[in-house]
Amino acid sequence: MTDINKTVQKWHASFKKGTDFDSWGQLVEAIDEYQILARHLQKEVQSTANSSEFSEDQKKTLGKIATCLELRSSSLQTAQTQEEFKLEDLKTLEPIIKNILSYNKDFPFDVQPVPIRKILAPGEEENLEFEEEEEGGAGVGSPDLFSTRVPGTLLPRLPSEPGMALLTITIEKIGLKDAGQCIDPYVTVSVKDANGVDLTPVQDTPVATRKEDMYIHFSIDVEIQKHIEKLPKGAAIFFEFKHYKPKKRFTSTKCFAFMEMDEIKAGQIVIELYKKPTDFKRKKLHLLTKKPLYLHLHQTLHKE
Repeated sequence: MTDINKTVQKWHASFKKGTDFDSWGQLVEAIDEYQILARHLQKEVQSTANSSEFSEDQKKTLGKIATCLELRSSSLQTAQTQEEFKLEDLKTLEPIIKNILSYNKDFPFDVQPVPIRKILAPGEEENLEFEEEEEGGAGVGSPDLFSTRVPGTLLPRLPSEPGMALLTITIEKIGLKDAGQCIDPYVTVSVKDANGVDLTPVQDTPVATRKEDMYIHFSIDVEIQKHIEKLPKGAAIFFEFKHYKPKKRFTSTKCFAFMEMDEIKAGQIVIELYKKPTDFKRKKLHLLTKKPLYLHLHQTLHKE
């Protein structure tokens, strides 16, 4: 078997594994498998003609399959009962990925490959850019609805334990003076101890739903992956606002906010935004702006 056939066979096995998890209701595992496969396909799509054994048409099809995997991923992570991209729809793509080397029909769904982008590790973008966030960008603004979907990595709520509380944080909106210029904005949520060490898995929200004036609206629930009573003294919940920079072709952190343990209480909370780089130890904090623009959250506590 040639290398290209082995690659296709691996992709098909991964696709089947993801849809099996999905049909069994193992949604976290399904999302992981879909996102891993989508990344592999996107990597192939972005490879140069010299280094790829796939034709340009085949790469376009692979890019569209990656988009569908991400759409299904996003559907599994939203609380809406109306799924945007159904499992049955995704399953119709199995013969296409299995027979990608001979497939020559029209793609069954009207989707486009995800734009080429690089998502950097926290802090990595600071090595690549030193310009102020005030940069122009006229004409780059997204439309009122963000059309390019980037999947999140949100996790379901933990099982309840007697006498212990779980926290759901609804990220409602963020206020930014250049909100209209932010492309594919999302928020990375993490829980850190006083030394900046992760206490729970890091979660990314899906891309924001809309923007209005100086606000980007999310209306997304994030389930904190630890009972509140188990969080150590000095811990904090961080929110990093990220957006895509087309000129540099990577996703950058624009600003961050955090919430300390004494701020955990049911109801609305508005927290200040700080300049990057994200300071998980909270030693050197600089406000992003003097204007009254904040991150708006709503907290819900669940206790047995």
